[in-house]
Amino acid sequence: MKTIETQTIKTLGLAALLSACVAAGAEAHVSFLDKEATQESTILATLQVPHGCDGKATTEVRVKLPEGFVFAKPQPKAGWELEVIKGDYQKTYDNHGDKVKTGAVEVRWKNGDLSDDFYDTFVIQGRVSGVEAGTALAFPVTQMCGEAVEAWDQVAKDGGDSHSLKSPAPILKVVAGEDHDHGDMASMDMTGMSAAAPAGEAVKAGDLEISGAFAKAMLPGQPVGGGFFTVKNDGKTDDRLLSVSSPVAGEVQIHEMVTKDNVMRMRQLKDGIAIAAGETVKLEPGNLHLMFQKVKTPFKQGDTVPVTLTFEKAGKIDLVLQVLSAQGK
Repeated sequence: MKTIETQTIKTLGLAALLSACVAAGAEAHVSFLDKEATQESTILATLQVPHGCDGKATTEVRVKLPEGFVFAKPQPKAGWELEVIKGDYQKTYDNHGDKVKTGAVEVRWKNGDLSDDFYDTFVIQGRVSGVEAGTALAFPVTQMCGEAVEAWDQVAKDGGDSHSLKSPAPILKVVAGEDHDHGDMASMDMTGMSAAAPAGEAVKAGDLEISGAFAKAMLPGQPVGGGFFTVKNDGKTDDRLLSVSSPVAGEVQIHEMVTKDNVMRMRQLKDGIAIAAGETVKLEPGNLHLMFQKVKTPFKQGDTVPVTLTFEKAGKIDLVLQVLSAQGK
């Protein structure tokens, strides 16, 4: 039994009924886009939410992660607050030589507004590890629509047909195969891995010096990327990073990741980041970072990403981020 080092809320599951006018063959409940996962592979588990609760808009989606789906990293969604609850694994897993006993056990997208008229997906990257072929991994999910709650958490016994269940949990069937885990799978690392500064000179504008600018490689098809750099204020006057723009993304947001009581939360900093006089501010994985939304072409290792930083005092500064591997190396 997993122990969760924070106050938890009972996960009921996720429900959504599809109207009769939906094309034949479509799922009538929350389900995975890809329903199979290869042993010892890193995957994007993509949950499909067909619509709301009895006509009401979806405001929160909670996903409980089963044992054997480890090193999970959810994909942020514009307009939603992201919360990751960490706890103990039942076993110890190998993560590139590191022995890992704890990790994400539940993911929550909160305070959103997905109209009943629309369809959306919620993505979690993770590794299927230590699971026998033929195993069905169940992901109980909770869909909340204000005070209304829909529960999809039923699992068929002994490999029975889940279609006979009233409220089946989304299932991933594990199949045999070779190791397909690739280091560049993640669009961004939110576990606080150390940032590796790319080669290149620092950019100076007035009292500000910006260095170590890089982005991380993205999986093709992912619309979200992460960017990082360090700002040093050598002056005697405070400044503030107000906004960031880039021709390669529809929007660039400034985000902060904070872990408190073993719960990791991410929020957009609409007022920007203060750069106090004489201080250095570092944007790095697991902390402050840039979030590239609606990326036109996924970032690939070796590419560059141009951005324009707008500061309150220093004004506009053009910067080029070098795209490193997904691990920032």
